[in-house]
Amino acid sequence: MPLPSAQPTPGPSLGREGSFALYIHWPFCVSKCPYCDFNSHVRESVDQSAWRTALLTDLAYEAALLPGRTLTSIFFGGGTPSLMPPETVAALIDAAAGHWQFAPDIEITLEANPNSIEATRFGDIAAAGVNRVSLGLQALDNDALRYLGRAHDITEGLAGLDTAQRAFKRVSFDLIYARPDQSPESWEAELARALSFGTEHLSLYQLTIEPGTQFAARQAKGDLPTLDTDRAALLFEQTRAQTAAAGIPAYEISNHARPGAESRHNLTYWRYGDYAGIGPGAHGRRNRLATVRRKKPENWITRVTANGHGMESEDDLSPEMRAQEALLMGLRLAEGVDVADIAERTGVAAEDLLHWPKVESLEGHSLLTHDGYRIALTEAGMLLLDAILAEIVAIG
Repeated sequence: MPLPSAQPTPGPSLGREGSFALYIHWPFCVSKCPYCDFNSHVRESVDQSAWRTALLTDLAYEAALLPGRTLTSIFFGGGTPSLMPPETVAALIDAAAGHWQFAPDIEITLEANPNSIEATRFGDIAAAGVNRVSLGLQALDNDALRYLGRAHDITEGLAGLDTAQRAFKRVSFDLIYARPDQSPESWEAELARALSFGTEHLSLYQLTIEPGTQFAARQAKGDLPTLDTDRAALLFEQTRAQTAAAGIPAYEISNHARPGAESRHNLTYWRYGDYAGIGPGAHGRRNRLATVRRKKPENWITRVTANGHGMESEDDLSPEMRAQEALLMGLRLAEGVDVADIAERTGVAAEDLLHWPKVESLEGHSLLTHDGYRIALTEAGMLLLDAILAEIVAIG
């Protein structure tokens, strides 16, 4: 089989040295949701002054290693960052502005719960500099919210969404679907209601049972029904069709946006740009290094106090590993990847990155497309993402 033309097809940049994103992890929650495998912890009390100081110190450590760069986005994730005092949010944004140049259109996102107590802080959080919020609604059904262990009901959740839409320039919210016993008809109605609220972005995740979660323990005991994979596949296809018809198509396997309203921060990840990560358990990719912070909050803050940073590990990434990560992340996107660009950035030959005969075979089955070195999965291919990646990625 002849290899594709060596001329790279024009496409979106995967991120270049000079610009980068910043992730800030706040690990605390009021309660632990039974499906959640994120680095989140419930604590009776939090020393807010000590945490603000530690986060600023960890931030300064990263700034010293990334001088002269332009910051394109900041993302406060968790945990529940809407539990952070607004003055801590403001201090971190101000510190970042002192360390780096901000892009003119910098996106600053904070994850939030829609509980009424947290929603009262939205105005102050917006005043601190946050211009985008990602709201954890998770369901528009009270029985489902109870099943998912959420602290709010529908009335409180929608009130929180209304407050968010008045406080922030850009609003996204999350829903979890493919829940046990959820029918296509009930999900169609729930998603239609979600689309009626007029937000520019939706994150729509299928329920998965992750190891170490309360749901996993219940399933092991036989107290939780096994998820129906065939029904989940049907709901996935239904979701993509319904959002596309509403003008909010999928641009990533679980994320949907009006054109131009995509999460710029998450695109940095998926396009394999540089990002720094601070706070407990935060990961980063910068200067061809993989960074990981200490995970447990108490261990992280002890490490920051002792060393001036919360680093657990800082490892060189080989060209092959960087190329593999760029492929695995980029093929989640509807736009796909430019394999020639990955080859240029990593030094690994484009011919060696993919099993090209398998690419041709899968294209024949309408599971992906390729134009020269630009590869993208089709709608049908996205449903089989993991299996296709295992078939076509030739390194790692």
